[in-house]
Amino acid sequence: MQTIRYVLVGLGNLGRRFCEVIAEKTPLLRERYSLELVLVGAADSRGAAYDGHGLDPRRVAQLKRDGGSVSAYPGAGRGGWDALSLVEAADADLLLEALPVNLDKGAEPGLSCIRAAMRQGMHVVAPDKGPLVVAYRELHDLAKANGVQLRFDGTVAGGLPAINLGARDLRGAIVQRIETVPNLVTGYVMDMLADGVAWDAALERARAEGVLEADAAWDLDGWDAAAKLVILANAVLDYPATLDGVARSGIAAVGAEELASARREGCCYRLLACAERQPDGDYGLSVAPTRLSPEHPLGRLGRKQMGVVYTTDIYGVITAIIDEPNPVPSAMTMLRDLLDIYGA
Repeated sequence: MQTIRYVLVGLGNLGRRFCEVIAEKTPLLRERYSLELVLVGAADSRGAAYDGHGLDPRRVAQLKRDGGSVSAYPGAGRGGWDALSLVEAADADLLLEALPVNLDKGAEPGLSCIRAAMRQGMHVVAPDKGPLVVAYRELHDLAKANGVQLRFDGTVAGGLPAINLGARDLRGAIVQRIETVPNLVTGYVMDMLADGVAWDAALERARAEGVLEADAAWDLDGWDAAAKLVILANAVLDYPATLDGVARSGIAAVGAEELASARREGCCYRLLACAERQPDGDYGLSVAPTRLSPEHPLGRLGRKQMGVVYTTDIYGVITAIIDEPNPVPSAMTMLRDLLDIYGA
């Protein structure tokens, strides 16, 4: 039995659900993989908790469900600590970094947490897109220099293993094109608009269901999809993409009548992110609302589905789609990456 001591920073939709599910998975992890996972530290925006003997993930999740902070954890809560303070003080093998993206703040504090963890010899699993968009090459170099691993399959398209599929299973191929719908809420909103729901009402419904952030522009203006495309391009294509290199437009420019007309003709609109190989070997990157016919591999995506299409020179065209009615699949990408690190 191998014991893995881990720290979890970020207890929002992903972090809290991870705690809820991982407690249920403990018997399976012991029996199938001979792994004992011990949560020694957790942090949210109001403080942290740390106990070298282990915290109860169920209790951590309950504190968050009740609207509280993990800093109120009995006997282990530390109100004066933030996420970085916890990482720097923790004796752990692994960091799970599920903090908000915060690209407007340089991907902090997630980026600093990852750097600190690696320098202390911790492996890192990060569904947080921000650090990978801002410092993809730096973080990979830092992981190599410190003999640790960095996994981030949850940064693109929720629970869909889009990165793993492209980086692992398409080895040896030239990827001629990537087409992906990596953002769930934009398709959901456009489908409601096609139904005749007013713009503001559609956004309110999306917020109520927990799929639209308070800063709606991140999703609706295409920034989220562009960030995910940047990560895919770096990870799968080995192409040094940046946000500045993505031609981006959001969904507000598509009127409700156009959306309804496409529906009547059997088509749908989705915010499509594309990487297209150019004659010189570079890639053109774009994000735009796109009318998709039913014959397109992503043309029949449901309201809470995401997908990716890889067009290759030797493996044909490969499509993968996920139906994600709630954030659990996105949260549990951290478990998938963890098992990958430890060879389970």
